[in-house]
This record gives sequence, C-alpha cells and structure tokens, in this order.
Amino acid sequence: MKNKSDMDPAYWIAIGVALGAGFGLVLDNLAIGMGIGIALGAAMMGMQSRNRGTGDGEEE
Repeated sequence: MKNKSDMDPAYWIAIGVALGAGFGLVLDNLAIGMGIGIALGAAMMGMQSRNRGTGDGEEE
C-alpha cells in the first residue's frame, strides 16, 4: 500500500467530486455541489503540491 506522501495529489479531485455530489444531493442542486467539490479538491491538491515542493509542476 502506498504511503500518504507517495500518493498522486490528483486523488483530491476525486474526493472533492464525491463529497460535492453528496453535498449537492442534500441541497437538491447537484451542479453546484459538484462545482464546489471540484474547487475544494483542486485547492487541496495545490496545497499538497506546495507542501511537497512541486507546486510548479517539476518533479524532484
């Protein structure tokens, strides 16, 4: 099993979409929920990349 630090940061997008879909179903507006989920997932992906030192897209 991969260590959390070895995981691809793009998995945050999938988590955001899943949470956003659930949030959208609760609010009875799936499109807004998905948009919020994608935005949050992208933000988390950026934060993780910055913490790893690869925010500019370069591999170490």
